[in-house]
Amino acid sequence: MRSHIRTGIVIALAAGLVILFLMNVDLRGVLRAIVHARLDGLALSLLTMFVSLAIRSWRWQYLLEPLGTASFASAFRATAVGFAASSVLPARAGELIRPYFLARQQQLSATGAFATIILERVLDTLTVLVLLASYVFIFADEPAASHRVTFEAVKWGGATAGGGALAVLFVLAGNPSRLAASLARLERVLPSALAGLLARVAEKFAVGLGAVRRPGRLALALALSFPLWLTVALGVWAVAVAFDLGISFTGSFLIVAMLAIGVALPTPGAVGGFHAMFRLGATTFFAAPDDAAVGAAIVLHALTVGPMLLLGLFFAAQGGLNVAGLRRLADQPEPESPALP
Repeated sequence: MRSHIRTGIVIALAAGLVILFLMNVDLRGVLRAIVHARLDGLALSLLTMFVSLAIRSWRWQYLLEPLGTASFASAFRATAVGFAASSVLPARAGELIRPYFLARQQQLSATGAFATIILERVLDTLTVLVLLASYVFIFADEPAASHRVTFEAVKWGGATAGGGALAVLFVLAGNPSRLAASLARLERVLPSALAGLLARVAEKFAVGLGAVRRPGRLALALALSFPLWLTVALGVWAVAVAFDLGISFTGSFLIVAMLAIGVALPTPGAVGGFHAMFRLGATTFFAAPDDAAVGAAIVLHALTVGPMLLLGLFFAAQGGLNVAGLRRLADQPEPESPALP
């Protein structure tokens, strides 16, 4: 019953966001904008989606090294499956499925692999904030600069949150054995089996954050995050050019930051939130025509989600998983024992 309630809430949220996105929209004008979009820009955007997936997989492979050896092919397949799962399941379920899928292929700790995904999110947040700050204070033209107070508040608020999260990760990862020993003391107040499980999970989670304990490794992981997000920004800019929205390449840094907020909403495939934030950013900060902004949001979402969904479902099918299997995998109660159907 709880699952049905959660699904109902997610569907209602997605429906509300789509209604908000399509509010006061001339659908004929949107269709005209889509039909007249430049194909070269759309093709470039499509290409960037695969390049960003490859860079993300490469970075993840690097972060996984403290846990053991993971091949690039396995990291690539697991990342694609994770994106596909997040496209069809609510609450970004792919972030849970990705480490499970990889662990079954490479015999790595699923809990440790999940810890590296949390580290990925911190690196992504810091990178997006740096790109946003560079746009606000270096590249923004006069109209966008008029919103500098808002941009600065977002930048410093996000930077504080990202820095705090990174500090917490550093503390957790500093000494996995000590962390496990501390949690093992919970046996005094909890059933021994439960306390022992918490200690084992915590130790493997901390080992997965091994990159944080080595500044050089962490710096390289952060360095890899910039070509990743610059590629994402290139894909956004290419669609903006295809629809003649008047957004510069550096202006896409602002759109990417807004899209990061939109995709954080727990709807399957970020439906609604992605679209609404793109439209808001393009029309508010770049005075883009509303019909063209709506059309661009729809096409960019299709180019972002569609190919990844097909590729991820293909890799999942190779592993014996369909959508129902992905859902069961996301609901696994024990991190170390994902049972593939």
